[in-house]
Amino acid sequence: MRTIQMTLDDDLVKTVDRVAKETKTTRSAFTRDALRLALKHFKARRLEERHRIGYASKPVAKDEFSVWEKEHHWGDE
Repeated sequence: MRTIQMTLDDDLVKTVDRVAKETKTTRSAFTRDALRLALKHFKARRLEERHRIGYASKPVAKDEFSVWEKEHHWGDE
């Protein structure tokens, strides 16, 4: 693990410290968890954007999935 220095607004540090205390963790642990979550969200948004671009450049054909209609079991039969 590495120690890094960050510059944060005073209000943000106070809020992080308060939440860290409430959750019985440390400022560092709270920040690590927050950064991991932010990175997961970033990755998901990037994948969603790639999918959006892919489908925009090659849209689904009208009958592309119709061959699978008989394979679906919707449970209403």
